[in-house]
Amino acid sequence: MVAAVRAGAYSKAKTRARAPSKSAPRRGSGPAATPKFRARANGAGLPPKIALMAASGAIIIAAGLFLFTGDRMAKLGDAIQGGIAGQLGGMGFKLTSLKITGASPLASAAIVKAAALNRDDPILAVDLAALRERIKAVGWVEDASIVRLLPNTIRVDVVERPPVAVWQTGGVMRVIDRSGLVIAEADPSIFPDLPLLVGDGANEAGSGVLDLVRARPRLASRLEALVRVDGRRWDLRLKDGTIIQLPAVGEDSALIQLDTLDRSERVLDLGLERIDLRSPEMVVVRRREAPANAGLVAGGY
Repeated sequence: MVAAVRAGAYSKAKTRARAPSKSAPRRGSGPAATPKFRARANGAGLPPKIALMAASGAIIIAAGLFLFTGDRMAKLGDAIQGGIAGQLGGMGFKLTSLKITGASPLASAAIVKAAALNRDDPILAVDLAALRERIKAVGWVEDASIVRLLPNTIRVDVVERPPVAVWQTGGVMRVIDRSGLVIAEADPSIFPDLPLLVGDGANEAGSGVLDLVRARPRLASRLEALVRVDGRRWDLRLKDGTIIQLPAVGEDSALIQLDTLDRSERVLDLGLERIDLRSPEMVVVRRREAPANAGLVAGGY
């Protein structure tokens, strides 16, 4: 309002200096009056110093409201908020940059899609609380914090849930994190090197046995899948078809027995049918049966 009064005084002083004739049209009337009023209302025609003071005052007031109320500005009323955000958007407070930290390229793509932000939207009109909830709903995201950096940037700091395995159940494959939660946006086909967990409940019980297997590089390099049996124990299926049966409890001790046997007999290289570690007293090894015609040699009479 101060800028408007000063603008009026400035214009009036100049009018008096011209000493208009009595035949001149009265100020405020006639077809030329409307465009001038609109121009002044929009800040055009003001001296640069006064226009700058008006813009600065509006920015300071709006920034003060934002800093003191944060996202609670919405409670002042949608109309007021939209008006302030729109006016400041016209001054350059528009969203032009979304910065994401802590996320892989795959996760970042899903986050951008979930954020559903539009370029050049008034940045103060973005509901940060709602934005955070949308981003936390992304399977890749364990947690997220949102910061509004005026005049044009929103920064998203992400704690990502890295994929640790592919879980197969009911004929469907899903990528999971360490806690067994499904990362819905992750495509299992692009993670061929992740271990495969098979069976109901395998996703929730798999982290412990995965750690034991990863601690043994010779075993890990041969592993094809970890199969949950009866919801209580694991079978390790190797790439050569060998099945290693683990007990329901004491898996680490059983694998130590396997380590000892592998060092002395190289059992992981023998292509056995089964290595039974379910008894702490003994290791039972079963060789793969040879085909019925394995001993025949082709020949003629």
